Amino acid sequence: MEHVPPPAEELALLDRELARLDARRMQLLTRRAWLLSVLQPPATPPAAPPGRPAPAAFTPSPPSAAPVPPRSAQNVLLTLGGLLLTIAAIAFTLVSWGQMGIGGRSAVLALVTVATLAAPAVLLRRGLSSTAESLGALALVLMVLDAYALHRVAAPDTGGLGFASAASAVLAVLWAAYGLALGKLRLPVPMAVVSVQFTLVLWTWAVGAQASVFAGALLLTAALDSAIALRGKGVAVRATAAVGGCLSGAAGLLVALALSVSAGTPVAAVTPGALLLAGAAVALFGVWRAPKEFAVAGGLLAGLAVVAGVGGALRAGVADDWSVPVYLLCGLVLLTAVRAPLPRPAGQGVLWASGAVVAGSLLSATPAVGMTLVGPVSRLAAVWSGVPGGRARGALGLDGMEWSQLSTAPVILLVVAGLTGAAYRWWTWCVRTAGAVVSPGAAWRGAAGASGLVLGWAGLLVLPVALDAPYPVTVVMQSVLVAALLAVAVRAVRRGADPVACAALVCAVVGAVSAGALSLAVEPATYGVFGALMVLFAAAAVGTRADAARVTRLIQAVPACAAVVCAMVLAGALGASLELATYRAAPLMLVVPTVTVLLGARLQGGPSAVPVELTGAVAGAVSVAMAVPDAPFLALVLALCGVLAAGTAVRAERRPAAGYLAVVLFVLATWVRLSASDVSAPEAYTLPVTVPALVVGVLRRRRDPAASSWTAYGAGLAATLVPSLLAAWVDPSWVRPLLLGVAALVITLAGARLRLQALLLLGGAVLAMDALHELAPYVIQVVGALPRWLPPALAGLLLLVVGATYEQRLRDARRLKDALGRMR
Repeated sequence: MEHVPPPAEELALLDRELARLDARRMQLLTRRAWLLSVLQPPATPPAAPPGRPAPAAFTPSPPSAAPVPPRSAQNVLLTLGGLLLTIAAIAFTLVSWGQMGIGGRSAVLALVTVATLAAPAVLLRRGLSSTAESLGALALVLMVLDAYALHRVAAPDTGGLGFASAASAVLAVLWAAYGLALGKLRLPVPMAVVSVQFTLVLWTWAVGAQASVFAGALLLTAALDSAIALRGKGVAVRATAAVGGCLSGAAGLLVALALSVSAGTPVAAVTPGALLLAGAAVALFGVWRAPKEFAVAGGLLAGLAVVAGVGGALRAGVADDWSVPVYLLCGLVLLTAVRAPLPRPAGQGVLWASGAVVAGSLLSATPAVGMTLVGPVSRLAAVWSGVPGGRARGALGLDGMEWSQLSTAPVILLVVAGLTGAAYRWWTWCVRTAGAVVSPGAAWRGAAGASGLVLGWAGLLVLPVALDAPYPVTVVMQSVLVAALLAVAVRAVRRGADPVACAALVCAVVGAVSAGALSLAVEPATYGVFGALMVLFAAAAVGTRADAARVTRLIQAVPACAAVVCAMVLAGALGASLELATYRAAPLMLVVPTVTVLLGARLQGGPSAVPVELTGAVAGAVSVAMAVPDAPFLALVLALCGVLAAGTAVRAERRPAAGYLAVVLFVLATWVRLSASDVSAPEAYTLPVTVPALVVGVLRRRRDPAASSWTAYGAGLAATLVPSLLAAWVDPSWVRPLLLGVAALVITLAGARLRLQALLLLGGAVLAMDALHELAPYVIQVVGALPRWLPPALAGLLLLVVGATYEQRLRDARRLKDALGRMR
């Protein structure tokens, strides 16, 4: 039954109508919300007499701008007034002061300052607190100006820094007393805290004290701030003291840290170390009763300060190479903070500090691990060229590099690995010990085990290079590490330790790549290492029991694929040992996919069956790439790959993909063989294949009408059409293209008439390519004769037309797709 209008147009009409309704609904909802906002809530009506209902009514009122709160306007005016008075006072002091005598100066200062200080007390008694705050702020500024004027008049010969230090102390005391006396003013006491920040710092600067004294002054100021933050009254006072303490303490610790790092002897490092320890004590004192976040931050800062102080003193007495292990040892000692009588958040911060030190130490060992892993890659261009010096660093290409700074990398890695491994082994005891500070979950145990395994492997990997061991020892040690990791992975899977199993598998694969690349320096080592790796990975894949768990399937599939890759390397090495050309060694590489095809049949349904077969297919692709330089060998390799694909297609679960692949490979082998034999008339060889293939296809379609036309006729038609098309593109004569075009036209029409997709598409594609070949010279001539602006203009016009009729073109494309989909 025909729809009027068509379904696509009706669907578009419905979508437009629904969109219009949604827009109208949103408009009405917006209007309703505005109406509700402008209506006042109904007033509560008076109680109605009994028996009469109360009237329900409300009085709407238009929207109006909300008035500015009187208190806010008053504060703005008072703030502006106080600011203007402050500016006037500063201008008077700096500009007009010199125009008055000593008596006038003293009188003006005394009168203005006393009046300004006394005014807030009167105003507070009358309830004018905002005005009192403004005048109080002005009084504080005037007192600063009084101090400046006093220095200029009474003590002009006194040093500016020393006078400023004394003035800051005096002003701090006066402001604190003034604020406490009045009580209700909020600004004087916090400003007293700000003023006291500069007293000791300016004094040390004035007397030219050493950097250690300067750091001590900063830390004393931070200690005073901590006491005020803990004992002070008012949020503003405590907040000001806390900010000042953080800034002063951080500055003091940075100065002490710089002195500790630059100290050349243990005696010189004692004073900075003591300052750092004092800073740690101040940090812990300041956060003893602070909120959790501040307490954690304070504990972190204190822990880092302790490590820097103690580690700096110890570091100065050892060689520079051992500086990082010394700091690491101090960081590990911080772990005892779990038993220290500290608040829980502060203890957590100290543990974070220990973790930060350990992470920094491991980061310093990263370059050594990276050079050990990447070093063999730099010598891949010199395969089987020997090892310079016969030592490990020569095999890695690091013989001329300075290694002294990285010699302690194995120590760092192995120490941390031992501790994390011990935590994994005795996890229950660790949780019970640290229960007062942290409560780690079960996931942390897996992370500890995995990290301990990775760090231990990295430390043992770097150890031969750090010692510059002989080349055979290095190769054997890396291979043994791979074997141990695979054993750990298999055992961890059986025990259900998934993080440890995954970490062991990743390290085993990375270590195998490193060991394999290292073995390429010597021919016997290549065969020995890759042969051993192939056996180890195969044993790991076999030793893992089949299980539905994802990790188990991974542990079984990855080693199996790695074993196939090792076999590929051995096949390539065998061809190089026999001094065969690359294309002549391609059949040797085909041994690997042959074995994987047999293993795939043996491992049906196993988790490693598909990965092994896919890896074998990669080996087949490598063999094809190796045979590309020689066409006859390429045809042979393609045919052999087709045989392997056909053998795989015997299995029902692989039949669809492997069957098509076998057909493609056989056809490609035929075409390559014809091209290699300089056949100018490929139809003489392809038609005898095409005709029986088409007959078989017709019989197949008669027996099974639901069979696809691609299955019945695709291979037979492609066997002749594609070689003929390639020959027609290089044939200068017009006869072959004409005959090919006629044949392709007939096939296309037959496909359209019989509704066969393979005939329609193959015939149409060949017909289009043949026509393009014939028309290409004329098209080039026409394009060359056209103005340069015309092709872009035509392309733009085409895009505009397609864009304007986009939906119609989309419907046409859907109809075409549906029509092709209905074909067989």
